[in-house]
Amino acid sequence: MTPKTGTEAKQETPAKMECRSMTGFAMARSEHAGWAIRISVKSVNHRFLDIKLRMPDSLEPYELRLRQALKNRIHRGHVDIHVNVEPGEAAPVHVNRELLHAYLRAADELRLQTGGKNELDIVSLLRLPGVIGGLAPALPDSEEEQEALGKVLESCLGEALVKMDEMRRVEGRHLADELRARVARIGEQADQVRGLMNTLRPAFVRRLESRLKELLNGSPVDPARVAQEAALLAERSDISEELDRLRSHLQQFGKLLDGAGELGKKLDFLLQEMHREANTMLSKTPGVESEALTITSLALEIKAEIEKLREQVQNIE
Repeated sequence: MTPKTGTEAKQETPAKMECRSMTGFAMARSEHAGWAIRISVKSVNHRFLDIKLRMPDSLEPYELRLRQALKNRIHRGHVDIHVNVEPGEAAPVHVNRELLHAYLRAADELRLQTGGKNELDIVSLLRLPGVIGGLAPALPDSEEEQEALGKVLESCLGEALVKMDEMRRVEGRHLADELRARVARIGEQADQVRGLMNTLRPAFVRRLESRLKELLNGSPVDPARVAQEAALLAERSDISEELDRLRSHLQQFGKLLDGAGELGKKLDFLLQEMHREANTMLSKTPGVESEALTITSLALEIKAEIEKLREQVQNIE
C-alpha cells in the first residue's frame, strides 16, 4: 500500500467546527425558465430539528429533496423555509377566458336582480380568483427539466443556508465567549469554597465548646470529646468530592466548547450534573458559622451562574 503524503493526510483531517447559535435568518434569489425564485430561511432554538416548509403546490414534488438538503447542514432548531416564486419578464401568463365569462354572466345576473349599475373594470376582473393563470410554475414535463428545476431550487436553498450558517456562527462565537466567562467565574467561586472548607473544623470546635459550656454550667469540657464531635460534624459537612466533580464538569464544559459537532445537548447534560453538585453543597453545609454562611452564599451564586448557563446553552446547536 502506498503511504499517504503529508498533503493527503492533511486533507483528510476533518475541519474544526465552531460553536453555532440556533438563531439565524438569510435569503437567496435565483432565476429559472423566466421565473424569479426567492428562498428565505429562519431558525430559532428547539430541542430537536423541526422543519416547516412553505412552497407553491406545483413544487411539492421537491419538498423531500429540499428537506434533506437542510438536514445535511442543520441538526437542531426550528427552521422555517419559505419558497416564493414570481413570474419574470419571460414567464408565461394567460387569461382563463371561460372562467372570466362565467364571472361576467354572474355579475350581469346580480345587476338584473338588484338593479345595481356598477361596472367591473379590467383590473378588478383580472384580480378575480383563477382568472390569471401561470403565476406559479408548472411542474416540467420531461425528467431532464424536472431535474434542472430541482437543482436550481436546491442551489438557491444552499446559498441561503450558507448565509444563515455564517450568521449562526458569528452569534455562536459571542455565546461561547459568554459561556467561557461564566465557567471561569464558577471556577473562581469553587476555589473560594475550597479555601473556606479548611476553616470549618476550628469553627465547629468553637461552636461545640460554647454549647457544652452553656449546657454544663461552667463545668470542665473534655477537649478530646470536643475534637471528636467536631471531626464528625466536619466529615458530614465535607463537600470536597462535590467540588472535585464540579471542577471536572467545568473542564469538560470548556473542552466541548473548543471541540466540534453538536454541543447543545452535551453541554445541557453537564449543566444538569453541575446543578446537582451545587444543590448537594447547599444541603451539606450548615448555615450557623460565618464561614459556613459564606460557603452557602457562594454555592447560591454558583447555582445562579449555572442557571444562566443553562438558559444560554438552550440556543446552541
